[in-house]
Amino acid sequence: MSLQSNRNRLAGLSKELNRSWHETQDQWRDQKRGDFAEEYMQPLFDSIENAVAAMGDLDKVLRKIRSDCETDK
Repeated sequence: MSLQSNRNRLAGLSKELNRSWHETQDQWRDQKRGDFAEEYMQPLFDSIENAVAAMGDLDKVLRKIRSDCETDK
């Protein structure tokens, strides 16, 4: 699997998790949910967003390196 496909998979799984998390609002409406969201869920989603962005940047760098190596042959 390529870095780009793993990046897309991570982004898709994050969307799915986010959708599921929002569904908990129907059942879990107290302050503990808000506390949990603030302490665990938001940092998780922020980290995933940063990872997806970094993977995109890394993919660009790797493609450039491959391209440069191929033209040097």
